This record gives sequence, structure tokens and C-alpha cells, in this order.
Amino acid sequence: MDDAVTLHSTAFRRRRFLNWFPLGLAYALLYMGRYNLTVSKNALGDLMTKADFGDIFGIGAVVYAFSFLINGPLVDRIGGKRGMLVGVAGAAFANLLMGFYLWYVLGLPDPASAPLRTVYIVLYAVNMYFQSYGAVSIVKVNANWFGLTERGTFSGIFGIMIASGIYLAFDVTGSIIASPLVAGQGFNGGDALWWVFLSPAVLLLFIFAVEWFLLRDRPAQAGFSDFETGDASAGEDLDERLSPLQLYKRILTHPVILTIAAIEFCTGVLRNGVMHWFPIYAKEQITAGVTAGFGFMLDHWGLLLMVAGIIGGNVAGLVSDKLFQSRRAPAALFLYGALVLCTAAMLASLANGWLLGALVFFMSVAVIGTHGLLSGTATMDFGGRKGAATAVGVIDGFVYLGTGFQSLSLGYITTRDWSFWPVFLLPFGVAGMLLLLRIWNAKPGRAGGH
Repeated sequence: MDDAVTLHSTAFRRRRFLNWFPLGLAYALLYMGRYNLTVSKNALGDLMTKADFGDIFGIGAVVYAFSFLINGPLVDRIGGKRGMLVGVAGAAFANLLMGFYLWYVLGLPDPASAPLRTVYIVLYAVNMYFQSYGAVSIVKVNANWFGLTERGTFSGIFGIMIASGIYLAFDVTGSIIASPLVAGQGFNGGDALWWVFLSPAVLLLFIFAVEWFLLRDRPAQAGFSDFETGDASAGEDLDERLSPLQLYKRILTHPVILTIAAIEFCTGVLRNGVMHWFPIYAKEQITAGVTAGFGFMLDHWGLLLMVAGIIGGNVAGLVSDKLFQSRRAPAALFLYGALVLCTAAMLASLANGWLLGALVFFMSVAVIGTHGLLSGTATMDFGGRKGAATAVGVIDGFVYLGTGFQSLSLGYITTRDWSFWPVFLLPFGVAGMLLLLRIWNAKPGRAGGH
């Protein structure tokens, strides 16, 4: 069935909404419990240096990447619902531990004497292990509920999920820090900064209960018929279990998936090379007395990233489905072109808060749109319903290898000279463009699409 869009009843669409909306909210809350580390870095000041932050986040990102080797095939076997519940519960537990440890540290006579960096490397790595269940589970579930010709549109939904999670992580967490619950409520009149981690933990436990009751892996489990989605699993028995070895053979011998993985390594460098380091740079500029533009961008960074994600995700998805017949590479290539131009322009814009802010906003539009389209949608297309979790595990694993690489690198590079920040990012934009040209025509069932 080539066009699943026209086959769905109103009742099906309503039940599908009850499936993907809480699932998307769970994913957004996972983001809140992942990127709250950046907010805590600025709030903690010298207790967490840039090098410390780079090490904590970088090692966590590498753990996240390699966790997919286990969790991708595992979720393909146990289903997306179980995978999401494990991920949400584990991330909530890890954030609780980070919050309680920070409460302990800030209560010490000399907080700087505590091994915050070492303990957070371990606890954040635990957090990121469980976080890795989120992406594979959400794609695994939605691969069964969305047909091939709907998935570009779903890419927009996925972009909104990512964007809302970023908003929760940066702006909502920032508001929590400034709220009466936190401001001045800590030891000796200090701020109760441990709520940066406790807040997402509480919300994750709430969404765990919601997902327990609402989430279903397939339409058949919700009283509807499963349907042919037109992806790489077309015509296969969905109840037949593939071994991890079979799944990895399918994914790792697929030339398009391997190319997308390499592209998404570059995406990981670029996305987090902007998302995490711009607010740190802006905070330093404000401290140095350069306020024009930087203060506004820092205060509204989460909101701006949410808007960027909504625009990027929806434009990428619609262009992919409507203009390029559900091919993902052409839409992603144009976004990567914008990334390269903006990154190059950063070289001459570091002293201008408004101009730099505009550039990183447009870079965020492009990179979030690309990430949603490739990691959230192409993985379903080429991995198929039976291998979707393993496919997204491989591809998102490369995203976070790139994330870890940039985090460890920029933590030390920016400590020495911020002017090397865009210089570091630019080659990855060019490499991503060249790789996208290789898969311009790739589509499931087509030569070159495996």
C-alpha cells in the first residue's frame, strides 16, 4: 500500500495521537534531563569549569553512542514501549542521584573540595546510558504507526519534540533556577541548584506512569489493524524475531545507512557545537561587559532553539515528502548548505552578539531539521519496522560520537581561544554536504536505496 495517508480513519488518527503525543513528551523530558547539565555549568560557575563540562558531557555522549550497540537490537526485540519505560525510569533515577549529590556538595564548608567532576562523569554516564533508550524506542514505535509517505511530516513532529525538549532544558530549567523554589533557598542563602536535576526527574516519573497506560507498540495492540508502511520491512512477518547478528548484518551492510551515519557524525559535531557552547560563550561575553545581543540570546536561548526546531523540522519534512517524493537527502543537503554558509560567517561575527545570535539561530534551524529528517525518519525508511531501533541506534550513535568528539575538543579549544570555535566546526559542514550528494536519490526499494 503505497499511500498510507488516505487509509486511516478518524478513530485511528485519534488513537495514534494518544500514542505519539505522550511519547513525544517523554522524549522532550528526556532532553530536559540531558541538557540540564549545560544550565548547571553556567549556574555553578568555577565549580564546573569549561574543561570539566566538556569532559562530563563528552564522556556521557560517548557512553550514549556505544550504548546503542546493545540497546538498538534489544529494543527491536522487546518493543518500543518497554524500551521507553526503561529509559525514562533510568534517566529519572540518574537525575535524582545528580540532584542529591549536588545538594550534598553545596552544603559542604568548601564545595570546591568535593570531586564534582569525577562523580558527575560517572552519574552523567549512567544517565546517558538510559537516555539512549529514548531515540531507538520512539522510532521503533512510530515506524509501525506512520507510513513511508507520512514520515516526512513525522520528521516535523520529531523536530518539535526535540525543540520542546531543548526549551525545557534551557529556558524552563533556567526559570526554575530563578524561581522562589531555588533562588536563595540553598545553604547559607545560596541557590538550591540541585533542582536543576530534581525537576526533570519528577516529571520523568510522571510521564512514566502515563506511558505505562497509553503507549502501544503497534496499531494491532490498540484495536486496529497493522498496515503496510512501504519501508524496508515491506512484506515481512512482523512477529518473526531477528537475532542481533541478523539485525546488525542488515544495517551494517546497507550503504545508505552507513553514509547517513557518517553524515550524522558531522551533525552531532555541529548541533551540539552550537547548542551548548553559544550560551557558555554568551555568558562569558556578558561577564566581560559585552552585552549587546548576548543578554537577550542567553535569556531566551531555549525558546529560540524551540522555534528553530519547529521551523527546521517541519520545513525539512514537508520539502522531503512534497518536493522530493519522500527522499530525505535533497532536503538535508540544502540545510547543510545553509549550515556551511552560517558557520563561515561566524568567523567574522564573534564580537557582535546580534549577528552571531542570528547566525546560530539559522544554524539551529538547519541542524535540527537535518537531525530529525535523518535520525528520526530515514532510520524508519531504511531500517524498516523490524530493524528501526537498530538503525536509529547506529545512526544516533554516530551523532553522539560526534557530540562527544566536539565536547571533549571544544572544552579545551575554547579555554584557550574562542576564535577557533567556528574554525573547528566548518570542515564538518563541508563533509556532510559531500556525503549527502552520494545518496541524493536514495529511497527504500530503489537502486541505491538497498
